[in-house]
Amino acid sequence: MWVRSTMAYRASFVMTTFGNFAATALDFVAILLMFSRVGALGGYPLPEVAFLYGLTSISFGLADLAIGSMDRLGRRVRDGTLDTLLVRPAPVLAQVAADRFALRRLGRVTQGALVLGWALTRLDVDWTAAKLLLMPVAMVSGCGIFCAVFVAGAAFQFVAQDASEVQNAFTYGGTTLLQYPPTVFAKELLRGVTFVLPLAFVNWLPALYVLGRPYPLDLPRWTAFAPPLVAAVCCALAGAAWRVGLRSYRSTGS
Repeated sequence: MWVRSTMAYRASFVMTTFGNFAATALDFVAILLMFSRVGALGGYPLPEVAFLYGLTSISFGLADLAIGSMDRLGRRVRDGTLDTLLVRPAPVLAQVAADRFALRRLGRVTQGALVLGWALTRLDVDWTAAKLLLMPVAMVSGCGIFCAVFVAGAAFQFVAQDASEVQNAFTYGGTTLLQYPPTVFAKELLRGVTFVLPLAFVNWLPALYVLGRPYPLDLPRWTAFAPPLVAAVCCALAGAAWRVGLRSYRSTGS
């Protein structure tokens, strides 16, 4: 229904998609401005940073496209309109994810893919079958991890009711973090995004394996292939948190 509504005004769709593309491109413009003054960032040249940027932008863009409307849940909890979703013969999670589905978010995915394509033309990577297979696996797994973060943040809103910005700190903030090399961050932060909120498995670990660089925490090489397992665990935990939050919902009482 939302796609048909969007396509009813094609010129508006094109302009909003381009606007989304341009807005997200400003993140990469900021990186280009940094490299206009330095030759490397944390020991990483521009093509390698662009590679990190492209991978995380595609993963997050796919998750944002599929389930980015979860931040609207707090508003529904506060005004009681979540009740209308509970009486429909469809999963509440699917209904919340589809609420005001925004096809314009394809602009972020397109922009990330263009940056990744440019980076691949500039990198001298010793491609193997394992590295070629790891690229799409990392993108899909990264999307799954970000989806789990979206759902976990939405589950928290059942309690907080007005926590969309807290959720955004881990979703939009997480993708901004991953656009930069891990070597520019403190070891404590790296441990947190590796062992607590495993955002490092979105792109840092698989990307550094492809680039032939070691991870700053000296993890085994096989962890680069762990993103699918990490994504499955994150989705299972987020699903459990969602069910707990949904059971705790008591409406507005009016």
